[in-house]
Amino acid sequence: MTPLSYCTNVHPAEDLAGVLAQLDRYAEPVRRLVGVDVLGLGLWLPAALARELAAAPELRARLRAALDARGLEVYTLNAFPYGGFHDDVVKHSVYRPEWTDEARLRYTVDCATVLADLLPDSAVYGSISTLPLAWRTPWSAEDDATATAALVSLTGTLDEMASAHGRPIRLAVEPEPGCVLDTVTDAVSWLAPRVDPRYIGLCLDTCHLAVSFADPAEAVAEIHRSGLEVVKVQASAALQVEDPDTGPARLALADFTEPRYLHQVRERTSSGDVLAADDLPQALSELPGRNPWRVHFHVPLHARPAAPLSATTDVLRTTIAALRSTADGALPHVEVETYTWSVLPETAGNGGDTAVIRGIAAELRWAVANLLEPEGVR
Repeated sequence: MTPLSYCTNVHPAEDLAGVLAQLDRYAEPVRRLVGVDVLGLGLWLPAALARELAAAPELRARLRAALDARGLEVYTLNAFPYGGFHDDVVKHSVYRPEWTDEARLRYTVDCATVLADLLPDSAVYGSISTLPLAWRTPWSAEDDATATAALVSLTGTLDEMASAHGRPIRLAVEPEPGCVLDTVTDAVSWLAPRVDPRYIGLCLDTCHLAVSFADPAEAVAEIHRSGLEVVKVQASAALQVEDPDTGPARLALADFTEPRYLHQVRERTSSGDVLAADDLPQALSELPGRNPWRVHFHVPLHARPAAPLSATTDVLRTTIAALRSTADGALPHVEVETYTWSVLPETAGNGGDTAVIRGIAAELRWAVANLLEPEGVR
């Protein structure tokens, strides 16, 4: 069965006490609402906590026991945000430290050490998603070389861990609009000549895939042709608007202009060119708006934004279908990653914990029914 998780970067917690508290406050209630005996969590561990846990086997054992006691299991970690993911303003800081900074390598190794002790016995591998090297500027040939060396070093560590534990921890590099590895094509062309595909592959965030106006089936095929693999899917949907230059559309989009996260926008012209803006306010003032927009704003999988907005859940469905059509038909780890509940217009400041718990549970039920049936959820 496909390991299905929801990502805990939706919850603010920067230390072990906070992570343990969120298991009772959110994760176990979500599990009960989904109606399963065991629920997967894609844990987000800020760097300071990952370092603390990596240095202390007894703390890792404590976290594992807390998960087991609540019917929770961990196949994957989200090591994209380094820390402060719920600060008042995150924006570009989420891309730091870059893969040119030793701190990024150290954080990832710490996460691998923790994950190795959290993996359930049924896990074939563990996965860790990470940023696509850095925001696109500045980036140089020297940065290329430094990042390559960091990934080679990580591969050596992961190889040693696989020998020690009997199963691999695999890094999943996540292309994102605006970054050095903006698209799947960018990621494949950069990674394929440099990395060992046993330990490093891709994370397909289907919101990012949609924003780039990629063809999901071709993206999956391109990855497989390169010899790389999709290690993890972040099941997510982007905001879409067909006629962004109309009054109702601009009014609706204004509700999604919030100060915490970056919301890249792409407009595909009738000739097939893709115009770019780095954030939604910039798009509203600079893009022509004569053609459809897709906005990097993760919207709930089960709920449709009110017209004239819509969501790109069809991209998610098509991606999963393309992955199933590969040779063995098995899916990688699937993680629902709607981290935006605190800034969604309909839930920001409304409903408290109950709205978040019900929303996450509804997304997971949707994922089971629309992506995983008839195999169910593990």
